[in-house]
Amino acid sequence: MNLPAASVVDEPSAAEIVLNTIRRPVIMINADGLISYANADAEDFFRSSAAVLARNTLARFVPFGSPILALVEQVRERGAPVNEYRVDISSPRLGVERIVDLYVAPVPELPGSVVVMFQERSMADKIDRQMTHRGAARSVTGLAAMLAHEIKNPLSGIRGAAQLLETVVPDEDRALTRLITDETDRIVSLVDRMEVFSDERPIDRYPVNIHVVLDHVKAIAKNGFASRIKIFEDYDPSLPSVFANRDQLVQIFLNLVKNAAEAAGNQPTSEISLSTAFRPGIRVSAPGSQDRVSLPLEFCVHDNGPGVPEDILPILFDPFITTKPNGSGLGLALVAKIVGEHGGIIECDSTSRGTTFRILMPAWKEMPVSHDGEGAQ
Repeated sequence: MNLPAASVVDEPSAAEIVLNTIRRPVIMINADGLISYANADAEDFFRSSAAVLARNTLARFVPFGSPILALVEQVRERGAPVNEYRVDISSPRLGVERIVDLYVAPVPELPGSVVVMFQERSMADKIDRQMTHRGAARSVTGLAAMLAHEIKNPLSGIRGAAQLLETVVPDEDRALTRLITDETDRIVSLVDRMEVFSDERPIDRYPVNIHVVLDHVKAIAKNGFASRIKIFEDYDPSLPSVFANRDQLVQIFLNLVKNAAEAAGNQPTSEISLSTAFRPGIRVSAPGSQDRVSLPLEFCVHDNGPGVPEDILPILFDPFITTKPNGSGLGLALVAKIVGEHGGIIECDSTSRGTTFRILMPAWKEMPVSHDGEGAQ
């Protein structure tokens, strides 16, 4: 049943809630050219409050002669929506290298008004960055294999000698031998974590229900490190199975949820949201092949923490990059490696209002049955 237009006007707070939930900057430009509305992400994007934006035109925030201004006028005149990709709106005010995809649409209920939705970086840009992440992860592989052989063996001897010394030294010196043992164990643990990067065995993949995986990760989190944090779910129940390894999916999302819990902090307002969605339009070129692979499954982990520092964001998935005082910087690098081995893509979007890790992965497709009755592999 169609609701009368007045019902929308009667509940502006509901509309604002919906628009602020969309993780994209959205603005509305009125017939006079002023920015009459901006959602929360738009305030972050334009680095100005909604009140400041409302006193200015879009031309004040984008470069002189920007194509976006012509697009707004085109939509206003024709009364039809327009999509435009890879529009450069870089400026001192917005920051360098601001490349966006645009969706511009008229507002029939408000003649002359136009809505603009921004999406930073095209999928091609994300794929280029993902290839860099995979290369960085591979660069650790040889180092990990070398460390496992050249360091763990002598460390075992050092630890054994320290344990023998502990039995003969005076009581006041035993703290030093225990220090040697503890630090040796810490180095071995670090090498063990790096050794995972050298595992090049093929992944055993099969159809996996992602919601079962996320529920399992949520149960672990709620009974441990995220016991005081609210965890919300926004699942698409019709989602097909993902073509993946269940144990490695658990490892991926357990790592991301733990990072989200540490970012959100132990505050009464701390929140984590887990979401799944179907994005049928995303296809990427497979490395070493001209075939294009579909990545229709989108899985997101969002927290409402303070966000990732801007200087760290481009290299977040590189090994040994961390913002934690005692972090090793290997967790997200391992996540990027596992996602890449599954043929997927991981990307991080972060603002002062929170951080979202977004994973795109292939869906399971049942293999055709051959004439001899066996499925093709």
